[in-house]
Amino acid sequence: MQYGMYQEIMDQPISLRRTIDSEKEHIEEISEKFRKFDKIFLIGCGSSISTCYTIRDVIKSISSIEIDVQTGYEFVEHQYLENNSNMGLIVTSQSGETSDTLEALRKAKKYGIKTVSITNMSDSSMAKEADESIITQCGEEKAILGTKTYITQLFSLYAIFFNMIKTERAQQILKQLYDVPNLIENLLITTEDDNKKLAEKHKDVNLFYCMGGGVNFGLAYKLAMTMFMEGSLKHACPVYAGEFRHGLIERVEEGVTVVFLKSGDDYDKVTLRAIDFCENLGVNSIIFDLKDYSNIDVLLTPFALIIPLEWFIYHLSIFNGEDPGSTRHIGKVRY
Repeated sequence: MQYGMYQEIMDQPISLRRTIDSEKEHIEEISEKFRKFDKIFLIGCGSSISTCYTIRDVIKSISSIEIDVQTGYEFVEHQYLENNSNMGLIVTSQSGETSDTLEALRKAKKYGIKTVSITNMSDSSMAKEADESIITQCGEEKAILGTKTYITQLFSLYAIFFNMIKTERAQQILKQLYDVPNLIENLLITTEDDNKKLAEKHKDVNLFYCMGGGVNFGLAYKLAMTMFMEGSLKHACPVYAGEFRHGLIERVEEGVTVVFLKSGDDYDKVTLRAIDFCENLGVNSIIFDLKDYSNIDVLLTPFALIIPLEWFIYHLSIFNGEDPGSTRHIGKVRY
């Protein structure tokens, strides 16, 4: 039996291609405007804020562009602003109606800050009220954890920021970025079976620690917060790899499960130390490593790792008698 989330996973390449066809030139125009700002705020929640964390950590490793990631609530309640500041704001939301994110957009506009929304709904409040709006071309998405809307939001943020950076490496990454739909198409076919087996092996685990450093923290956050907890109804906790030695180091022992995200970049130094420490204790370590899936630039790691992770969560839910992507208490707009 296939659940609704299955088709949404499979829709990711076409959703990306449609978004590229529809928004490529628009994204380049936005990028040119935003590269002049002293500071750029990125606002979201759930899967959307995880894309913000990812692009922030990617960009700070190769550029001095100042990016500040906040939830809508924190921006509205605690962010000091001045009129005529040389700043921009990008809000990310699948529905375009997320209440605190929408309030952040409205606050920014009151102070004359240039605003952009990235949303899947062209008739949403954010799309209408932002100065400019990027519309991801995903069609309807029902799975609460976000699959095709996640990947198209992440793509849009990468395209905006990498168009700002004129270094040779940044331009090479930009070229690889536009080939991501082909990469994902291949991974959808080649990674399901192995991760179905992995899910069956770990179906009785009730708590997953999700660890990533640098480019991988945003994905670790999404994995814990929306994929394990919302998607498969498992307890989970995201952990910065650099903070393993505080807190989690005292919790790991035989029988504890830690999911590690690796990309092979310099940030993996602390991840590798944590892996070695855990393996010496007999910890149940699950490792998703970029080299097992692609040879793309390490800064594009989330685009490769998200597919095997989605298959893992999809089948983990089924093995536990759950409908992947269904909800008990939350929805795309409510709360």
